[in-house]
Amino acid sequence: MTASFSVYMLASKRNGTLYVGVTNDLARRIMEHKAKLVPGFTQRYDVNRLVYFESFDTVLEARAREHSLKRWRRAWKIALIEKLNVDWRDLSEELNA
Repeated sequence: MTASFSVYMLASKRNGTLYVGVTNDLARRIMEHKAKLVPGFTQRYDVNRLVYFESFDTVLEARAREHSLKRWRRAWKIALIEKLNVDWRDLSEELNA
């Protein structure tokens, strides 16, 4: 990954609870979610499957996209996920490959 900032979506399961976040180290952040080291929403609702992410060169671009996605309707988020990840695979396994 050449860009330094990522906007990502996690899901509890296919069509389950969704979470949108931003980070400067996607692999580390996903590991934290999976290990339940992040208190709050994702820990409470067991949301830890990486189903979508985008990379950006600046934190401003990443935060703007995160803000935009958080305001999207649920159906739009699901359509975005399924456009690139039809099976709702956990993409975190591909980060370190």
